[in-house]
Amino acid sequence: MSIISHLAKVLDSRGVFDEISLSRSKSVYLKEPGFAFLVARYARARNDSQRVIVVVPSMADAEVLARDLEPFQDEFFAAIMPSWDTLPFERLSPRLETMAMRLRCLWELTHRESAISKTAIWIVPARSLAQKIDLSSLGFTPIEVNVGSTIDMAELVRSLGEFGYRREYQVESLGEFAVRGSIVDLFAPGLPSPIRIDFFGDEIDRLSNFSLVDQLSTEALAKATIFPIREFRPNASQRGEALTLADSMGVLSGIFEQISQGIYFEGMESWTPFFSSFDTAFESLLTKGDTVIVSDSPRVVERISAIASEEEDLISVLGPTWGLKSDEYSSVTLYVRADNLFGDFGGEVIFRDSLARSSDSTVIDIGGVGLGDHRSETIVSAIRSDMTAGFCVLVSADSAAMANRIIASLKDEGVGAFAIRNTNELEVALSNRRRGGVGCFISGIEVGFRSARGGFVVIGPSDFTGHRVRRTSTYSTRSARGVGAFFDSLSAGGYVVHDYHGVGRYLGMVRRSISGVERDYLEIEYRDKAKLFVPTDQMGALTPYSGGDNPTLSRMGGTDWTKTKAKVKASVERIAQELVLLYQKRLAAVGFSHAPDTNWQVEMEELFPYTLTPDQQKAIVEVKADMESDRPMDRLICGDVGFGKTEVAIRAAFKAVQAGKQVAILVPTTLLAQQHYQTFSERFSPFPVRVEVVSRFLSNSEAKEIIASLGDRSVDVIIGTHRLLSKDVKFGDLGLLIVDEEQRFGVTHKEAIKALSVNVDVLTLSATPIPRTLEMSLTGLRDLSLLNTPPGSRQPILTYVGDFDEAAVTEAIRRELLREGQVFYVHNRVMDIEAVASRIRMLVPEARVAVAHGQMEESHLETIVEDFWRGEFDVLVCTTIIESGIDMPTVNTLVVDRAELLGLGQLHQLRGRVGRAGVKAYAYLFHAPNTKLTEEAYERLKTIGEAIELGSGFRIAMRDLEIRGAGSLLGHTQSGHIAAVGYDLYVKMVKEAIAYLNGEEVALPVECRIDIPVSATIPRSYIEKDEIRLETYKELADCQNDEAISAIQLAWQDRFGPVPDEAKALCDVTRIRNRALYLAMTEVKGVIQSTSFQSRLRITMVGFSPALSALVNLRRRFAKADFRDISKTLSIEVDSTLDPVEVILSIMDLLIERANIKSARIG
Repeated sequence: MSIISHLAKVLDSRGVFDEISLSRSKSVYLKEPGFAFLVARYARARNDSQRVIVVVPSMADAEVLARDLEPFQDEFFAAIMPSWDTLPFERLSPRLETMAMRLRCLWELTHRESAISKTAIWIVPARSLAQKIDLSSLGFTPIEVNVGSTIDMAELVRSLGEFGYRREYQVESLGEFAVRGSIVDLFAPGLPSPIRIDFFGDEIDRLSNFSLVDQLSTEALAKATIFPIREFRPNASQRGEALTLADSMGVLSGIFEQISQGIYFEGMESWTPFFSSFDTAFESLLTKGDTVIVSDSPRVVERISAIASEEEDLISVLGPTWGLKSDEYSSVTLYVRADNLFGDFGGEVIFRDSLARSSDSTVIDIGGVGLGDHRSETIVSAIRSDMTAGFCVLVSADSAAMANRIIASLKDEGVGAFAIRNTNELEVALSNRRRGGVGCFISGIEVGFRSARGGFVVIGPSDFTGHRVRRTSTYSTRSARGVGAFFDSLSAGGYVVHDYHGVGRYLGMVRRSISGVERDYLEIEYRDKAKLFVPTDQMGALTPYSGGDNPTLSRMGGTDWTKTKAKVKASVERIAQELVLLYQKRLAAVGFSHAPDTNWQVEMEELFPYTLTPDQQKAIVEVKADMESDRPMDRLICGDVGFGKTEVAIRAAFKAVQAGKQVAILVPTTLLAQQHYQTFSERFSPFPVRVEVVSRFLSNSEAKEIIASLGDRSVDVIIGTHRLLSKDVKFGDLGLLIVDEEQRFGVTHKEAIKALSVNVDVLTLSATPIPRTLEMSLTGLRDLSLLNTPPGSRQPILTYVGDFDEAAVTEAIRRELLREGQVFYVHNRVMDIEAVASRIRMLVPEARVAVAHGQMEESHLETIVEDFWRGEFDVLVCTTIIESGIDMPTVNTLVVDRAELLGLGQLHQLRGRVGRAGVKAYAYLFHAPNTKLTEEAYERLKTIGEAIELGSGFRIAMRDLEIRGAGSLLGHTQSGHIAAVGYDLYVKMVKEAIAYLNGEEVALPVECRIDIPVSATIPRSYIEKDEIRLETYKELADCQNDEAISAIQLAWQDRFGPVPDEAKALCDVTRIRNRALYLAMTEVKGVIQSTSFQSRLRITMVGFSPALSALVNLRRRFAKADFRDISKTLSIEVDSTLDPVEVILSIMDLLIERANIKSARIG
């Protein structure tokens, strides 16, 4: 039993909750710290078929209670039944995770006898409580899969379709399944990662998790349970009802026709109110043995009433469009009113109030710690006072490091302190009280409490820090595709660059049979309709083209491409010389070498309220390694907005401060400076770290005082705009410079940044790096860390691009208000921004509208933004002042007018301002109606509209290179050269030139033709989808040794099933190719030569001169072995019944061995 569970039992045994049983009223007054203990008491008293239902006003309240119940999870399990995060008739579906969790709750409540139904406590927000339920959707049986069990594979596939899963060729997100041979991949709700089911006939032979990133199996599983992914899965009755509606609903007929056909589509749940089966109230699912606890019932009732009223308002606006009469409006509502909350429920109902105490409320003796403030001296004084009063004082820490520090700190203050590791030691502490000192234990409790009747006080982590530490275990439910994926976006009609033939147009993958041997080829078209068929084993010669629109196609066989590359190479060599000089200066610079992490560093990092993504963990390791080295760090952290760059910066800053160094954080806007100040101050508050901000919001005297403190080193972390670059700012010992959104600073400021960063560690944060920054990172001049993994709670932002439409604006704002959210309306012209705000007030009278722009008086601007952040306004009409860094989780709709006038990076940053709290977000990018857009503006809007997936910032930066004509390197205009050869080949040439100047061996590209009589291909019957086959071919082409090729074969078997002979042969051809490239051969050929007497295999290898001993050996082994020195051609004849692959590999291995060279391409 956990220590918290034991404390709960102590409270119960000492009669803390007795008054509830004795009172006639079931109304209790109880503050937040004790609420979880009240809920736990009822959960502990129930039997297996009974449930505790806790109704709270909002999802935020539900999440707080769920976290407070986590320490009791050794006794029982608690879960939230979430509400849909969409609105009625929105034409968008709720999150799959949300629907699946709701369905799990409702199913458990109606199938209590099942062994799967183990949840003791369901926390239900008011909106979820009010939503009507379709009982017919709960009649399913979950699918249980176990290793060794028998299940018909075809029946499993059919059931997954009925459960609402979408069949894809490859599983990349929640709710998808894939079938490949004997393998079924599936990502079901409630599972931390997708699962792979491998059948042997109808028996489940293997069950495992697999990674969305590389699709490879990870951990073996014994069993898994599969629930439906959608709440609305139209049955026969509902499909018939939909068919009737399709005939009568006019403009909505197409929607209901799809439902009648059983088609799943985006937004289908929005139309459930039209179906008669959605008529059951949540309350009817409960039994008399259940206990219902309603928290802050006035707020619950108010919330349900507001939802129902706003829904009715929305229907009254949209109803006439659908042809509904006013008396029909009430028949298509999804939410019930809270007229008589649980009045008809026969079980026990307890109403808990935390805000106001009514006359008949029973007061529970669990209250707050009441420290007043969170300074250490205040806490120590309160502890002494409580001990004197006879209380047993306990401290809960959330980690061993924090517990040890608290014990040491208390002892330094003369207060006895000791560790409590189990319930026996807890009992000793409770009985000794004052004599034993302060007992410190580790638990998940966040907020402290006191109970006079219980006789003890618990001080929680939030009592030390002043805020809750929200530990959430998150996972991404979609694939985080690597930014370097070669053919991620390649489709027929796209451009590629071939090392020898130049720029061509990719037409697709084709299968050709030559001399009876089948292989796949990439068909490339060149000037004058010339065609090149590139074998898949030669894909290494291709790079995707980025560098401008509609490039000129090269001429095959001519000298144009050779001349073009020669010109670019000459230019690249000049650039490379300057890059190398700059890089050598950087290497020669001596920086400060930091020590490994301190205990405080570990403790500060453990206070982070979320789980780090793998990319964050990697970036943090890289940054710390840079700081611990003896050369100055210069690293770029590139990650989408909200992907965790700030957390990397926080940890780097704290590490620098721990070494006695000062940290400067440079940001482009005052608002971002204020927000960073709040974030860094909050994270560092438990530690003796002084954080200050210098911005235009300070008076001159305040700014001068802070700047003076920089000189005497009394300020550890300073945050500011370009004011930090002023000549009067002098640091005592600057150790780390963090630059946020570098692209927003001008040339003059960047020169000042360079001057400030001499021999100082520099960390640059950006979601869309300027092209030059990106180029320098890719060429190795600056170290680069990429954050591509989305936080588990973030969703792609749904983006609409189109003509400006006031009706669409009105609908977008009203929908967001109905979700209790806020709206950014971006109008980037100050001269008429007030008129735009007035128009919005007219269109949406119920919205509270404010205006913010950079020309406002500073204090007025600050007040408006803070008021908006506090929720006092619904819509903020503003300029692009919100582009950088402002973090407002309740803002989940963005409207931009005249979007065609903004840059691609600006649009991406603006869109990143919404959707930061796990709520589905919307971005409406409007351009002027009836206006012909420039080609560049059209491309910008097209790109931002298509890049809705998370982590698209890096790809947008790459596209930005194309749209701008590809930028410059170190001030030298290179756009013409980049356009000529493509960005990828250009960067490759720069890297090769740098490597050559550094004395490194640069392998010249060799085109080697492999032509042997084996069918070496990946059959379509094995990998059906061309895109996946193309990706698989490229992965194999990238394998440079036998070990990597073997690993690829194992991966294929894991993902697609047993590897067919043709694919194995393809791996062998790759082995041959690697050896041939290492030996600088230009051709390896095998031809069957048949006569009336015999059939022979003639093998020729061109381009390599074998050692004499190798020739002697070959002539001994083979009857016919000949070498022609002039043409460097080795010819060998063998019996045609021999395996040509084995023969060729043995010959090549002998050549390498006798040449006394060791090849990394062999392994």
